[in-house]
Amino acid sequence: MITVYIVEDHEMYVEGLSLLLSKQEEITVLGSSMTAHDLLQVLPGIQPDLLLLDVHLPDMDEETLLQEIRAIRRDQRIIYLTLMRGTRYVHKLIRHQIEGYLLKNAAFEELLKAIKTVHEGGRYFSKEIDIIGEGDFRSTLIVDDQKLPDILSKREIEILRLICNEFSNAEIAEKLFLSVSTIETHRKNIISKLGVNNTVGLVKFALKNKLID
Repeated sequence: MITVYIVEDHEMYVEGLSLLLSKQEEITVLGSSMTAHDLLQVLPGIQPDLLLLDVHLPDMDEETLLQEIRAIRRDQRIIYLTLMRGTRYVHKLIRHQIEGYLLKNAAFEELLKAIKTVHEGGRYFSKEIDIIGEGDFRSTLIVDDQKLPDILSKREIEILRLICNEFSNAEIAEKLFLSVSTIETHRKNIISKLGVNNTVGLVKFALKNKLID
């Protein structure tokens, strides 16, 4: 029997995934959390074979959460679930010896394969991730139009477009009636969410995803 615990902040996704997994004779769903802090509170009292963990949670960044999980249970096996392919997030998480990385739009059969592979001591990365070479992933991600709001807020998309159109932080702040420090924070958050290093990376993302001409 494989026991799993789901950590995901979209309730409908959790309910659907829990229902599908509970129909598998060899899998038991122990429960779910919608925030990182909730997970860290319950994890010491449960011992799931696998965590199915959303890369983006609202209350903690992915590397900090992973470090907190490892502090509680060093050998906890984790499969990360994401909307993004070809992202630097993979690079960051690989440094922490992650076991799996799967796109949320993967077929359920692939998720089952990933669960069984990781449970048996292997590692599983989604077949749809753009791999350049072994352990090397493309740095500019591409997302479906309908899934972009799950990565960036409307405000962040608006600011991203202005950045790519060469508006300075001060000009964006004036245009949107916000403080310069707020714009700087948004810029840092956008860079972090997209897994890029600088404004050039933001422009590449915007161009690939047709946010700017």
